[in-house]
Amino acid sequence: MEIEIDSKSGFCFGVVNAIQKAEKTLETEDSLYCLGDIVHNNTEVERLSRKGLVTIDHEQFFQLKDCTVLLRAHGEPPSTYEHARKNNITLLDATCPVVLKLQERVRKGQSQQEARNGQVVIYGKKGHAEVNGLVGQTNDKAIVIQSPDDLEQIDFDRPVELFSQTTKDMEGFYQLAEAIKERGTEVIIHDTLCRQVSNRVPRIREFARRFDLVLFVSGKKSSNGKMLFGISKETNPNSKFISSPEEVEAEWFQNIEKVGICGATSTPWHLMEDVAEKIRTLTA
Repeated sequence: MEIEIDSKSGFCFGVVNAIQKAEKTLETEDSLYCLGDIVHNNTEVERLSRKGLVTIDHEQFFQLKDCTVLLRAHGEPPSTYEHARKNNITLLDATCPVVLKLQERVRKGQSQQEARNGQVVIYGKKGHAEVNGLVGQTNDKAIVIQSPDDLEQIDFDRPVELFSQTTKDMEGFYQLAEAIKERGTEVIIHDTLCRQVSNRVPRIREFARRFDLVLFVSGKKSSNGKMLFGISKETNPNSKFISSPEEVEAEWFQNIEKVGICGATSTPWHLMEDVAEKIRTLTA
C-alpha cells in the first residue's frame, strides 16, 4: 500500500511562531500561561501542557496580575491589552502579523464608517477567537455574518465595509460580497483572507483526487480544518476526518492501494506521521 503525507499540510507561520515562543520561554520557566488553546489541536495542546504551558480562558485571565501570559496567533481585542497594562501582566504577543494588519484595517474602517453612518461587516465564525479580536477593534459594533442567511442583520440603507476572518473560505466570502452588492447598497470589499490558508484549497483538491482514501487529520475545534475537510470530501467522497491515530479503523483499507494523509493549518506534522505509522501497523 502506498501512503503519502501532503507536504503542504501542517502548521502555518502564525502557529509555528506561537509554539516557538512558548517552547523558548519554557526552557527557562517552569510554567507559562496561554490565553486560549495555543492551537486548535488537542494533541499539541497536551504536548505543550506537559512542558508547563497552562491554558486559561478569558475569565481566568481577568483575575490575574503580576505574571506572564502568551497571546496566541488568533489575536486579542483591546480590552486584553488594557487589563495587562493595569495589572502588571507581561504579554508574549504571538499574534499573527496577518491578523495584526487586519485588526488595524478593521479599526480604521470602523472610524471611517462611523463618520458616514456606515457599518463594518465581518465574514467569520461568531465566537471565534480571531473574530472576537476583530470585533473588539470596533468597540463591539461590527456585524458578524457567517453566511448569506445572516444578511438581515445588515441595514442596507447604510454603507457597508466588508472584511473577512483570515481563515474563512474564499468562495464563501465572494458569495457573501455578491449578495451584499445585489442589495444595491454602497459597499467597500476587502479580501482579507490569508493566502497561506486559502491557497491550501486548490492544493487539497489536487491532493485528494490522487488517492483511493484520504485521511484528513485535524482538531475538532479547528474552523480551518472543517473548511479544508469539506473541500477534501467534495473532491474525494472517500475522505475521513480524524483527530488521532486511535480513530483509524482497519476496515477502511480493504481494496485500497493509495492512501493520502493531509491536515489543517493547526495540525502538527508529527501527528500525520503517527497516523501513517498506525496505518502501516494495521495493514502489515
